[in-house]
Amino acid sequence: MKESSDSASATGDTSQIGDVPIVADPEAGSVGLVTTRFATVATPPGVLALEGGQSLGPITVAYETYGTLNERRDNAVLVSHALSGDAHVAGRHKPSDKRLGWWDMLVGPGKALDTDRYFVICSNVLGGCNGTTGPASIDPATGEPFGTTFPIITIADMVDVQMLLLDQLGIPKLLATIGGSMGGMQALQLSVAYPQRTHSVIAIATAAQQSAQAIAFNEVGRQAIMADPQWRGGHYYGHKLPRRGLSVARMIGHITYLSDHAMREKFGRRLQELPDYSFTFSADFEVESYLHYQGMAFTDRFDANSYLYITRAIDYFDLTRGKASLAEALRHTEARFLCMSFSSDGLHPPYQLKEIVSALRATHKHVSYYEAQSDFGHDSFLLERFKMEGVISNFLASSAATFKPPVAATERA
Repeated sequence: MKESSDSASATGDTSQIGDVPIVADPEAGSVGLVTTRFATVATPPGVLALEGGQSLGPITVAYETYGTLNERRDNAVLVSHALSGDAHVAGRHKPSDKRLGWWDMLVGPGKALDTDRYFVICSNVLGGCNGTTGPASIDPATGEPFGTTFPIITIADMVDVQMLLLDQLGIPKLLATIGGSMGGMQALQLSVAYPQRTHSVIAIATAAQQSAQAIAFNEVGRQAIMADPQWRGGHYYGHKLPRRGLSVARMIGHITYLSDHAMREKFGRRLQELPDYSFTFSADFEVESYLHYQGMAFTDRFDANSYLYITRAIDYFDLTRGKASLAEALRHTEARFLCMSFSSDGLHPPYQLKEIVSALRATHKHVSYYEAQSDFGHDSFLLERFKMEGVISNFLASSAATFKPPVAATERA
């Protein structure tokens, strides 16, 4: 396994949390400074067979861990990220970082994913652009970036790579897998494709299949990217980047993450530093300026081709594909479930989580459902710490009390 160098700090003493060296952070409940590590999986000839019929390997996987894997190896929790996320779920990479990991509110000592109790793992997805093999990676066959010769990937392929990573980490069965939005899709897929590898599932603000409306928004975003002259058919590496197209795609996506109430409260019809309309096509309104800013900021940290591939994987996600019903798809899962929705979520409304709950109950699975009242729309799963924390921590505690790790894991300890 390839690994990054050990964490280094110029500001204090280091300690060890799991396999990630850290430096104590003055913020309460913080995991401190963390280092992204890298594993290589699917090394030829053992390449990964993709759902679309092609194969891929070797695959580099970027990941971070928090907490300590115990001797019984029964306290591992896998966090899966959403479309624009990455492996950096908590803490900081260096003291000067202004932003914490994307789910820092839930991951750390005393938080919902309590790193004093659990060994938390998060990896960047296959097809991503933050360390895991994706379109910007070098194709071993040509020595050039894959671009759009990268094979089409699915949520199932992403989960297959996660399982290969867990194999390398020596974790035969997870205490839990958790994720919101696309992360929730990965958690559901894991429970179906690998029923013996997770004891529990926490699916938040997600669905068992992508809806027609969500597919439509993703397609408009993809068309915006492909219409950018700088896209060059996906082979723009070494040239100007298709920033305008990616920015528009992000603007479209961002609208789906907010609720009508949140938009009214945050922006209303307020003008952007203007006494009256400009009577031009410039950004008169605050909401226009906000979207322009969000779109361009996104282009500094994300790859346009990765956006194409990941949104396509989301659109293809459908647990009922090849099955008579959702209940049939979930029939053989062995996990206990917590499904969480948010009242104002327009991208994955509560009814989509309720469909999953109904299907699980139809097959007599252990399932809990919680709908939080929130005005933040789909983004609620990234913001509503205090409406999520107690529910998640209690569910994890009850899952830990009923979890019996595989005998093989105990023998290795």
